[in-house]
Amino acid sequence: MIPVILSGGSGTRLWPVSRQQMPKQFCDIFGKPLQTYTLERSLRMGTPWIVTSKALQTLTELNLKQNKADAVKVVYEPFGKNTAPAIAVLCQLLQLQGHAEEIVGVFPSDHLITKEDAFLSVVKFASEVAKENKVVTLGITPSYPETGYGYIQTRAVSLKDNGSLKAYSVVKFHEKPSLDKAKEFLAQGSFSWNAGIFVFKVSHMISLFMKHQPEMWALVSSLKADASNLDDIYGKVQSISIDYAIMEKLSSDELACVPAEFGWSDVGSWDAVASLQKGHDVLSVKGQNNFVFGDDKKHYSTIGLDDVIVVDTKDAMMLVKKGSSQDVRHVVEALTQQKSKLVKEHVFEYRPWGYFEILRDTEHFKSKVIRVNPHSQISYQSHAKREEHWTITQGAGEVVLNDEVIPVKTGSHVHIPLGAKHRIRNNTSEMLEFVEVQLGTYFGEDDIVRYQDDYKRS
Repeated sequence: MIPVILSGGSGTRLWPVSRQQMPKQFCDIFGKPLQTYTLERSLRMGTPWIVTSKALQTLTELNLKQNKADAVKVVYEPFGKNTAPAIAVLCQLLQLQGHAEEIVGVFPSDHLITKEDAFLSVVKFASEVAKENKVVTLGITPSYPETGYGYIQTRAVSLKDNGSLKAYSVVKFHEKPSLDKAKEFLAQGSFSWNAGIFVFKVSHMISLFMKHQPEMWALVSSLKADASNLDDIYGKVQSISIDYAIMEKLSSDELACVPAEFGWSDVGSWDAVASLQKGHDVLSVKGQNNFVFGDDKKHYSTIGLDDVIVVDTKDAMMLVKKGSSQDVRHVVEALTQQKSKLVKEHVFEYRPWGYFEILRDTEHFKSKVIRVNPHSQISYQSHAKREEHWTITQGAGEVVLNDEVIPVKTGSHVHIPLGAKHRIRNNTSEMLEFVEVQLGTYFGEDDIVRYQDDYKRS
């Protein structure tokens, strides 16, 4: 099997921890990022592919490096066009590489699965069903009437059995139901939650695109093996989910579902997070059942509050009543209308060369702590609206200032004048850290001209 990880997302449902520049699959919510858990599971099935957006390249490459997963192949979409184009592009690339008869499993990067052995057994069984030219979707056996998931309705008689696992023909996909309808689905017993996990043969999925999405496939089939014309194709292709583009157009004979239970959650809300982990210790006075996700170094207390979720980050805090966390999207919508940076970015940011965190951001100065990875360097650059003062706080390296090389170590100070070309280089095997203080009239990250860059950023 070829495992494929779809890694996208807008970073809204778990705001303020998840944001556009760091969607939830890269956030450390359960001890490791969800993408790391997904990658570890996928590596047990074969050599994975990842389909993600160009905007998430730095986070993706950092995650792969941290997990020593150099063999993983990555397709970078120029921008998101939903799941159908992503899967079509993947199929074309696999076909060009001679893998048309291989079985593919498509897995979201941001789901939590706690029973991995059971999950792998289900995927293996689904692969056997997919060899018979069926698209197989994994259904989650519902334990309560959930209104936040889509449902898959199956026939009563199974198509294929393997011990306790059974595959059924699919009658219909249902959108997220009302509570009464969800209770009805649960009582009938032939409904599963739609986990968005699909297993299929590459050549069969291509035939389905040719039949049901001929315009899309006409564009995608022109994709070159090196994906050099992907930008042009994505500029023309329709944005549509695989559910609408293919799955809902298939007959019962073409589509199968394997219902199972393997500790799955799409971690789609803070209520889901609160149900899956203990959270930080909180002292509740005249109240109970509160959940805090925040800073391990802080003490949290609540007084007179019951059933409250507290989410605390360096630059934002949210309090929400349990059962209402799906409404976080309304906060994000309001902040988006206000053009707030809180929707898009944190006070910290990962870069290909390392990491920075903003300490203060005022009208007259901005300060950061910056860490440069071993044997890495920032771009050779200049700024039109600010000067900078660098104080080395850890490690050693060298600063290039207007082509002059200046050795630096802990305690060194370097002044970067307005308009000067500069970079810092870590030529050691230890982390290099410095504090940067900016003085000037504008401190935005877009005030930068790059003259040379190891990472080919414009």
